Amino acid sequence: MLASYLRWPFLSGAALRAMLVAALTLGAAAQVAAQSLTKVRYEEAVRSTLYVPMYVALNQGYFTDNGISVSMKTSQGTDKGMAALLSNSADIVLIGPEATVYVAKSESPVKPKIFSALTATDGFLLLSRKPIEKFSWSMLKGKSVMSFRPGSNPDVFLETALRKNGLDPRADLKLVNNIGPAARTGAWMAGQTDFAIFLEPEAGNLERNGSGYAVASVGQEVGQVDYTVFTSTDEYLQKNPQVAQGWVNAVARAQKYVATAAPADIAKHIAEFFPGMSQAELVKTVERYRALQLWKTTTLVEERAMEALQDMLVASGQLDKAKRVKYADLVDPGFAKRAK
Repeated sequence: MLASYLRWPFLSGAALRAMLVAALTLGAAAQVAAQSLTKVRYEEAVRSTLYVPMYVALNQGYFTDNGISVSMKTSQGTDKGMAALLSNSADIVLIGPEATVYVAKSESPVKPKIFSALTATDGFLLLSRKPIEKFSWSMLKGKSVMSFRPGSNPDVFLETALRKNGLDPRADLKLVNNIGPAARTGAWMAGQTDFAIFLEPEAGNLERNGSGYAVASVGQEVGQVDYTVFTSTDEYLQKNPQVAQGWVNAVARAQKYVATAAPADIAKHIAEFFPGMSQAELVKTVERYRALQLWKTTTLVEERAMEALQDMLVASGQLDKAKRVKYADLVDPGFAKRAK
């Protein structure tokens, strides 16, 4: 733009010099602003439209507004996300809260701490191979169901839904939970298992291909228990309270926007994170997850949610009831309570 101004014959030398100084000043200011941002190494458990508020916050610059520059990586699993946190290769991770429960009782000298909520419950959809007009969970008896790693939130929530419907996850059906996250779609397409649980957008993609049919929502069956949360180490939160507060403020702002924005607008904001999906497909998945009420409207992880989660872990045999973890050892609620 400055070059075009230099070709204008009616601009005096003084005016041109003033414009040049202004341009250089603006460039320097932008460089200083970029340098003043605090870099945060962030990892998400998987790439899913279940995390819509986070993608909106990134796309709309909410973190930048709070002085944070985010570098993002996808871990491919809560266990890998927690490993990244404990090994100091990530500063903040989006994972299931069950991992923090496990590590709290471990010998690890590094202790994780949950400081913000994102999703209100499980976002997995139960898929069948054929359309079922009137689905009943009892139809799973004697069948095989593709689940996730034992002890992971997807597996624990699915087991909870089964028990709620009178099914014994160990005796009444076969849970296949030895297939890695990246291989699950291929395994399903190859004909493994009678039913399977998938997040969006995989669930929608399989439906559009005629390879699966959503018959139930695990989250709706279980009820609202915090499913994915932002977690860091206790040490990081103590050393970087302004970063943590800025992070929570950005998430809270995104939650407020997502709660009322038109699905078409939300879809535009998250499109860069799902390059293989059309606008219409993104709108559909946003509408589905909104109807299921899977996104939190607050960043606060409440004590009752952590108690409910530990009840589920005990019932699944993943936690000794004598080794339950206190809320204060799992969650730092202060940042959420101060969220702007």
